[in-house]
Amino acid sequence: MKIHIYNSEYVDMKDLELKRINSLDYQERIIDLLLQLNDKQDREKVKMLLTEMAQLPSYMCFALFKNNMLIGVCSGWTTVRIYCGKQLELDNVIIDSTTQSKGYGKYFMEAVKKWSLENNYQSLSLNTYVENSRSHKFYFNQGFEILGFHFENRLNSNII
Repeated sequence: MKIHIYNSEYVDMKDLELKRINSLDYQERIIDLLLQLNDKQDREKVKMLLTEMAQLPSYMCFALFKNNMLIGVCSGWTTVRIYCGKQLELDNVIIDSTTQSKGYGKYFMEAVKKWSLENNYQSLSLNTYVENSRSHKFYFNQGFEILGFHFENRLNSNII
């Protein structure tokens, strides 16, 4: 599969593969990627939270591999909501900064969407940081819409 990027460049996607993985099997690489997304976080705290997440029954981890090298990752959470039915909520979506803007993110989202449809999900959702306008443009281009605001009340200031 080739994906058209910008005006004339084509990127060959034949070496890409989406896998649902156990995040603990790739923990160090995933932490490297998560720290690109959350560069103010402490590595040990991210490791602790990733370990905790991996133990939850509604958690899953998707990884994008290029030539068997993990270049992208996202968490997925199964929820069922009145307004949209069975939903896959994506979290911590990141393509390695050294490989961004090559069409891999588009491929990743399409592959996750395909997996979701095959597994009877009715919708995908995600949050993105307000200041990350580059991601907003990307997600709009992938068919996502803004439905509302994400509110949070931190109950313990020692977490993150």
